[in-house]
Amino acid sequence: MKLKNIIFSAAFLLSSLMLFSSCGHSSSSTSKVDVKDTTKKTTTTTVAATKDTVAAPVTYPPLDKKLYDSLMKRLAHGDTSGKWPVKNTPYPLPGAILPFKRVVAFYGNLYAKKMGILGELPPNEMLAKLKGEVKNWQKADPLTPVQPALHYIAVVASGDAGKDGKYRHRMPFKQIDSVLVLAKKAHAIVFLDVQVALSNIKTELPLLEKYLIMPQVHFGMDPEFSMKDGTHPGKKIGTYDADDINYVSGYLAGLVKKNNLPPKILIVHRFTKKMVTNYQGIKLRPEVQLVMDMDGWGEPDLKEGTWRYFIHNEPVQFTGFKLFYKNDLKKAPHHMLTPEEVLKKKPNPIYIQYQ
Repeated sequence: MKLKNIIFSAAFLLSSLMLFSSCGHSSSSTSKVDVKDTTKKTTTTTVAATKDTVAAPVTYPPLDKKLYDSLMKRLAHGDTSGKWPVKNTPYPLPGAILPFKRVVAFYGNLYAKKMGILGELPPNEMLAKLKGEVKNWQKADPLTPVQPALHYIAVVASGDAGKDGKYRHRMPFKQIDSVLVLAKKAHAIVFLDVQVALSNIKTELPLLEKYLIMPQVHFGMDPEFSMKDGTHPGKKIGTYDADDINYVSGYLAGLVKKNNLPPKILIVHRFTKKMVTNYQGIKLRPEVQLVMDMDGWGEPDLKEGTWRYFIHNEPVQFTGFKLFYKNDLKKAPHHMLTPEEVLKKKPNPIYIQYQ
């Protein structure tokens, strides 16, 4: 698929962004939530948090560098461009999840069914479906163990300005606690995702520190809703620079060192070039494993083009791929890619997200 077709598709999406509450077109994503309409649902989704949501300290064996190198080469999947595996990257600290396991995550928010599968289904039904997807990926790639995950939008871009006029709403801690309880039940790790809107990542990230010092909790940042020029979220696609990503990875690295944690996984969503600027300046650290996640919905050809231009051609460290149960079916051939089809990508994505 030619690049001009991707640009056209992105431009088309901008004209209709406000019509959707699902994240990502290949393309774009809008996951704004009308808090006024959804806060009434908390009584049915909130689960009391317990001390058990905090994982006990673990001592990890030294990193097997030879195995790590062989797995990174395997992830490159025969790529001949010279871009993969990424050269001169630091080895992670002991306890790293990637590339030893593939993470398969359910994304969403407990307040709104339209924001993703995590909040669309009742908790037990959602966890059963996640278990099924884990089995599908394990079957598709028996050599790579699968780590289930819940990817929760903890700060949500909104059409409502809020009291401070920042057009984002921070989810109450009791909802994050609920996700931790659900994750423990599923032996899953947790990602807390942030859509800053007219706020900024330096303000929002530290507010989640009490969760990020937990070894099973990781982080996601969404450039689409980083509206640096003051535009309201949903009016156009936002952006992060390498400096923003470096701030986040540096902050997470500090938590890892201070609290003797295993490496954090940092997810950066992307489906256009301008969503991430100066990617060559992104710093890699032993304490943080950075995943560029192809966060775009659409037909297979459109997703392939987005992958090629903005993920494969601008290598950072690890790659992710997002699948949409509904939006990927909107256009012909009305087909969501299977694990076997996704595993044809070069490099192989090591993080998979379902919405």
